[in-house]
Amino acid sequence: MDLKGITTDGSALYPEPIRTVFGDVRHQLCTFHVIKDLTKGVLKAVAKARERLAQSTPKLPRGRPSSKDKEARRLARTSKGMQGKLRAVFQERSLFVKRRLKTSERTRLMSMTRGLPQLRKLREIMDAIYALFDRRCRTPTALGKLKKLRQWVSRFTWRGDTLKKVFSPHLEKALTFLDDKLLPATSNAVERGNRRHRKMQKRVYRVRSKSCLEGRIALDMIRESRAKNRDQTTQALHKARRAYT
Repeated sequence: MDLKGITTDGSALYPEPIRTVFGDVRHQLCTFHVIKDLTKGVLKAVAKARERLAQSTPKLPRGRPSSKDKEARRLARTSKGMQGKLRAVFQERSLFVKRRLKTSERTRLMSMTRGLPQLRKLREIMDAIYALFDRRCRTPTALGKLKKLRQWVSRFTWRGDTLKKVFSPHLEKALTFLDDKLLPATSNAVERGNRRHRKMQKRVYRVRSKSCLEGRIALDMIRESRAKNRDQTTQALHKARRAYT
């Protein structure tokens, strides 16, 4: 069987080893990792907007405002409302990057971003990003959408470097999967398995005792050294079972 292509997460370490081992083979970037980076950028932009909103909250003196001071009471109401909005934006930040919003979730998002057009623009940008990877369109159509999206995002000077992944060349390479069914994206199940393995390793090595840490490393090294013999034993058992049946 000939190798038609390979899918990776877009690391800069991959191209040279792939050319050395597999030769001139098609190399596609996994859309899962591209969308993950874009999602992180949008969440960073939401955090920056929260910081700017927190800085604009009026500073109040200690204690309750006087009932006769109307200006102090107005500032207190304004501060309380902005603090509630900050808390809602933080608790419901997943609504800015969720792929599909229910009617109730969209209503909640519109309610907590009232008076904050920059946050609503971030949700619109995320919708446009998801539209790029729609299987119903082909790669040239998606590239045209990407060009318009980059022109639109470049006008938002308040975003800073949070959405710089939108201008990454990896995004264009990841859109080639729309015309090629042989190079699918990495499944979410595989990524969840990888995350579970990494979390397990963190729990194993997150110990305070040096002796426990050395013992765990020694045990892992022993398992690695015996992996080849363990595979041979497994193959021998399978062959014996097939011969017995």
